[in-house]
Amino acid sequence: MAWFSRKKAPMPGAEKNKTVQMPEGVWTKCKSCDEIIYNKEIERNLNVCPKCDYHFRISAMERIDLLLDKGTFVETNASMQSVDFLQFKDTKKYRDRIKAALKKSTGDAVITGIGQIETLPVSVGVFDFGFMGGSMGSVVGEKLTRAIEKGLDMKCPVLIFSSSGGARMQESILSLMQMAKTSAALAKLKEAGLPFISVLTDPTTGGVTASFAMLGDLNIAEPKALIGFAGPRVIEQTIRQTLPEGFQRSEYLLEHGMIDMIVRRAEMKAKLAQILRVFMKR
Repeated sequence: MAWFSRKKAPMPGAEKNKTVQMPEGVWTKCKSCDEIIYNKEIERNLNVCPKCDYHFRISAMERIDLLLDKGTFVETNASMQSVDFLQFKDTKKYRDRIKAALKKSTGDAVITGIGQIETLPVSVGVFDFGFMGGSMGSVVGEKLTRAIEKGLDMKCPVLIFSSSGGARMQESILSLMQMAKTSAALAKLKEAGLPFISVLTDPTTGGVTASFAMLGDLNIAEPKALIGFAGPRVIEQTIRQTLPEGFQRSEYLLEHGMIDMIVRRAEMKAKLAQILRVFMKR
């Protein structure tokens, strides 16, 4: 008698689990609500989560395109770039980090220029967190100071949109000097009776918060933005206490009088135009 083996047909549901690979750049997981969202849907919603209203970080040019009237923006001091004048020694040389950042962004951690918001002339400075965490070095301080001086020359309001991890450690005291430099320029703007509106986005921390970012005639924040000097973990480790829920977020700061209002990204341009008309009596 011949013996032979016969393959059995697989039972339903007995197939091995197959790993399904999703294409990159199609879906994004929201950092706030953990929902998986189609990227095109986020983009259509101005890079805001349609589920929980979390405002994703955007580049400086994306923000400029959203805020300023089309075709009115003229960039100033675009050729200014950071240099490693202190020959800072770290695990990766400063000049190499600058080169790497330039491949992802242009210029430096802030873009400045002049433009219009609903036909109202403004001098603007917009941070780009993608460039070394939006850190403020000598170039950032100089560009912002010149943007403030441009407002003085044109007799128009100055708007700065902050998104920064603070002063750039690779430039040491020369970076910290920018805190006083920008604040002094704003004092001249105030003497001239011209408004400065500071818009704080996620995150705005360190030396930027401790200087010009909180000196606005009006301090506005986007929803749920992290705003503070030291980070929550550093504070908890220092004081050895648990911080309140939502500590250092826009809503907490508004409740405690640290900022004047919270404005959603979709409403920012119209709200700024309304405020500027009041300030400039137009």
